[in-house]
Amino acid sequence: MNRGKLLALLNQVRAGKLSADRALHRLRHLPTEHLGFARIDNHRAIRQGFPEVLFCEGKTVAQATAIAQRILERHGMLLATRASREIFKAIKTKAPRALFHPLSHTIVVKPARPLDPVGRVLVLSAGTSDIPVAEEAAVTADILGSRVETLYDVGVAGLHRILDNRAALDAAHVLVVVAGMDGVLPSVVGGLVSTPVIAVPTSVGYGASFQGLAALLTMLNSCAAGIAVVNIDNGFGAGVLAHRINALAEKTDRDRDSRRMKRRQPERQGQERRFRKRKVSGPSRG
Repeated sequence: MNRGKLLALLNQVRAGKLSADRALHRLRHLPTEHLGFARIDNHRAIRQGFPEVLFCEGKTVAQATAIAQRILERHGMLLATRASREIFKAIKTKAPRALFHPLSHTIVVKPARPLDPVGRVLVLSAGTSDIPVAEEAAVTADILGSRVETLYDVGVAGLHRILDNRAALDAAHVLVVVAGMDGVLPSVVGGLVSTPVIAVPTSVGYGASFQGLAALLTMLNSCAAGIAVVNIDNGFGAGVLAHRINALAEKTDRDRDSRRMKRRQPERQGQERRFRKRKVSGPSRG
C-alpha cells in the first residue's frame, strides 16, 4: 500500500463509506508480512515512496516468485535486481506486464498508470564492459520516476568522447558515472560540471584492479568536489540516490518558477488596471 491508497482508505472511513472493521481488515498485513523465509516491508512505500525492491541473488525461484507476488498484490509494481531468466519466467506467469532487462539482470513491472518522468538523470559508463552496472542504475532511476538518458563507452582513454558531449552533461540534474579499471572517469566528469556526481566502481579490470577495489579507492580519493561514491557494482544504490537528488532538483525548479509567477502577478495586475483606465478615458481630442 502506498501513500495515495492509504489516504484514500482513511478518507473512505471518514466519509462513512467504509467501516472501521473493513479498514482494519485491509490493513491487517501492515507494516510487515511474514512468509516464513522473508518478512516483507509493506510500509516502505509509505515511508520512502517506493515498495521494497527484490534482490534475487541467493534466493530460490520459489522464494523470489512468492515475494514478488506479494509485492505486486500490495503495490502493483515491482523492481527485482540480480535476477535470472528462470526467476523472470516464473514471475511472468504471475505478472504478464513484467519485463526482463538482460544486460542489468533486472525485472520491472511498472504501474498500470505510470507518472510522467521528471528531471534528467544522465548515466555514463567508461567502457562497454561497465554497461551492465550502468543499466542497473538507469533501470532503477527510471522506474522510480526519473527521466533517464545514457552515454556509454566514454572513458578517459579517449577523452574527446566525453568532451564531445558537454551539452548532455550540462543538461542533467545529476550524473551517475560508472567505471572499472583505473576508475578515473568520475573525477574528470566532476571537474566539468556543477551538478552532483555519483561514482560507481565496477569489478571490471585485470589483476591489480582487485575486483573493483582499485577503482573504488581512486573515486574515494578524487580531487574533484561534489562526488559521492557507492559500493562496487552497486548500480541499484546509485540509481536510487540519483532519483532522489533529481526529484529534489525538480521540486526546487518548480518552487522557483512558482515564486517567480507570484512576483510577476502584482505587476501584471497593475498593467491591466492601467490599461483599463486608458480604455475608459479614451483618446484625447486635444
